[in-house]
Amino acid sequence: MSSGRPLQISFVESASRLDTLPEATVEVAFVGRSNVGKSSLINALANHKQLARVSNTPGRTQLINLFSLDEGDGLGTLVDLPGYGYAKASKSVRRDWPAMIEGYLLERDYLVMVFILIDGEIGPTKLDQQMLDWLRQSEVPHTVVATKHDKVKSSQRATRKNKLAAGCQLEKGDIVWVSASKGIGIDMLRGLVRSHLLH
Repeated sequence: MSSGRPLQISFVESASRLDTLPEATVEVAFVGRSNVGKSSLINALANHKQLARVSNTPGRTQLINLFSLDEGDGLGTLVDLPGYGYAKASKSVRRDWPAMIEGYLLERDYLVMVFILIDGEIGPTKLDQQMLDWLRQSEVPHTVVATKHDKVKSSQRATRKNKLAAGCQLEKGDIVWVSASKGIGIDMLRGLVRSHLLH
């Protein structure tokens, strides 16, 4: 099975509460700051432009969105979590987001890996660093994915990769760099997703 082949995923459902999510066997989740390009990345993994809803308005994803991997036994699930840090969402929505995200990450028994997306063009924000610290303290398995590789000037990429890794308290080789629009790193990330969802 080629890891470079587009992920065969299909939308299952959206939920606002952990206790309404369906049962699964194994899940990976994508989380990141609003406007980090999460929906675009999920679409790139599946080579499907309209699978995950892409919006020019940050913070549009306000629900937990589930996609099933229709390969192998077809029981793995890819989860798109609401973006964090967008101020223009209503106060009630902003108040519910942390509980929704943290509740899922801590209590979802099927979760085996969290892919935390960091904007490669600007590096980790304070919110990103707080999320990384929280994941470490909570002992939640996670992998850092740096998005928007194509937005970083080629002359600055080596420096940017070193700075981003330092900001995440990781080695440079621990971070997966991707570009949803250019396809950079997408095959590698597909392989990682499959390695967790297919046994």
